[in-house]
Amino acid sequence: MATLNKLLEIFHSQIAAWRNTSLEDLQFWQRDFAWLAGILFISLVTSLAVFRVVIHRPAERSRVALPAILQHKRRLSFSVVRHTPTLLLLLGIPFLLLALADPYTSVLQERTTFPGRRICLMIDASTSMVRHFESPTLLAGNKGTSEATFFTTVAAAERFVRLRMDGEYRDLMSLVEFGDQAYVVTPFTSDYDNILLSLALIGDFGEFLRFPDQGTILTRAVEQGVQLFRMFDFLDASGNLIVMFTDGEDAGVIRQGKTVLQVVQEAVTAEVPIYFIRANFNRALGSVVPDSTWKAAVEKTGGKFYAASNEQTILQAIDDIDRLSSGKIEITQYVTQEPYFGLFAFITASLWSIALMLKLTVAQFQRFP
Repeated sequence: MATLNKLLEIFHSQIAAWRNTSLEDLQFWQRDFAWLAGILFISLVTSLAVFRVVIHRPAERSRVALPAILQHKRRLSFSVVRHTPTLLLLLGIPFLLLALADPYTSVLQERTTFPGRRICLMIDASTSMVRHFESPTLLAGNKGTSEATFFTTVAAAERFVRLRMDGEYRDLMSLVEFGDQAYVVTPFTSDYDNILLSLALIGDFGEFLRFPDQGTILTRAVEQGVQLFRMFDFLDASGNLIVMFTDGEDAGVIRQGKTVLQVVQEAVTAEVPIYFIRANFNRALGSVVPDSTWKAAVEKTGGKFYAASNEQTILQAIDDIDRLSSGKIEITQYVTQEPYFGLFAFITASLWSIALMLKLTVAQFQRFP
């Protein structure tokens, strides 16, 4: 009984869904096939009709008396009824063609608000990031991992992602690795495990050694991050931010004479704040960009600058960014497409079943029209 009630409930819900759907809401996977089937069927029916007329055409005209004409008129209504199975058969054909076209509902969109942000994580993988950075807490579970600044920042990014998970946020996150060029490792996703897996992959020592770029050009990283927001059509929405881990040794500023404001200009224009964690830059390499210069430029984006010279300051920076990144974002969800083949197949089967039943059970319908 419970099973029957469940089936009836499913049937009623399906009927309700069908009633709320019009042909304008449908798209068709096999539209061309249905058109071809329709043309072939019309050609077949036309050929059969012509053949029947030719075969049954009388040899010569016969005169019909007036009483016979009157008798024919009296039988006209019955003649129409006699063709009911044929009419039902023909009526089912358009529904059959619609079923063959494999209809489905258009993609439905639902806009939902969730706690979280759209966050682009950026990690500097250039050669200057090999400098030693003592991180007993961040690298505690990674024995044998080099204590280079790069691996500390990867562990810091992982800690940040786990903080977001524990805070029950539903962020959209992406991951970009950069040096001379910027590379999208993972586009925006709500799957935190996917981001953690990507961090584990780039945090492998062998992968770091194979990273192709030697220098650091932050301009390209910022441009790639903003472009990523643009690709996902997020720039018109609030809740966007970039979290960047780098030592701040930008070749474009040091060697090419660019200003740091030019480096972050794309983010300023797009109104995407940058949370800039400068981790352990190497003063021994010579000319470096002062913290105060980076701080002024980063604050132009609406973000914040962190000078993380040791593990404690980088942990504080992560906690601060997590706190500042509270809020809500509006996310567009796409509802799974619903196939509608069954509706039109059901109507066709019903009409043809009634036609067959009439042909087999009622004597007046057993004669072929």
